[in-house]
Amino acid sequence: MSTIDEYSPNFCFPVKDLESERVKLTPFLPPKHAEELYKIPLPSFDYLPFGPYETPADFVEGLVEGRIHPDPGCTLFAVYDKTKASETGHPGGAFAGTIGFCNSSAQNLVVEIAFVLISPKFQRTHVTSNAIGLLLHYALDLPEKGGLGLRRVVWQASPLNVPSVGAAERMGFRREGLLRWHYVLSEVKHIGNGRDTRSGDPKAKLLGRDTVVLSVCWDDWDDGAWKKVDEVMERRC
Repeated sequence: MSTIDEYSPNFCFPVKDLESERVKLTPFLPPKHAEELYKIPLPSFDYLPFGPYETPADFVEGLVEGRIHPDPGCTLFAVYDKTKASETGHPGGAFAGTIGFCNSSAQNLVVEIAFVLISPKFQRTHVTSNAIGLLLHYALDLPEKGGLGLRRVVWQASPLNVPSVGAAERMGFRREGLLRWHYVLSEVKHIGNGRDTRSGDPKAKLLGRDTVVLSVCWDDWDDGAWKKVDEVMERRC
């Protein structure tokens, strides 16, 4: 595993700390954050095309170093709930999970929000909305406002993962369509798309997953989507 001094994000866009009044995102450093992640209750991996991972080392080897770090289209952030600073005694707050980007393209000015692993302890609070909002602002705000000035931010989820789709829609993402049979899932996955494979399928014992595609684009953003995002981030209940 890399040391903190050796580790740097291999991402096609600049990576930096992102912060709101109540949440902070900081680049995920395996030697620092992997152990923290496994000290909190992890969310279910049932609807995700990756995982689960039994140990911090498995998480780093399988997801961080196995998929995210080698791919310049991916990066990962650690999520902190700043409102828990006094409760935890940690000035940065409480570690709440991860969020990141994938399928990013500097050429096409697009990113996808992914790797959303917010602990059940912090779900149905301000944490997820603020984490998503920070990434939306960073992606879609113009450079003069500290953003990347991108054209498109994508969200993808299983249509059976109602909370994930709902979280995206609350943050202003608009449904674009359904990718049928998008993923062949691993043998440890027990929730697919509810449909059988055909006779003779070379991976007949592995379930398939459909994917709902949603997006927020620059014109949505300029037409007022950013106001909706800010309102959701500021809610106190």
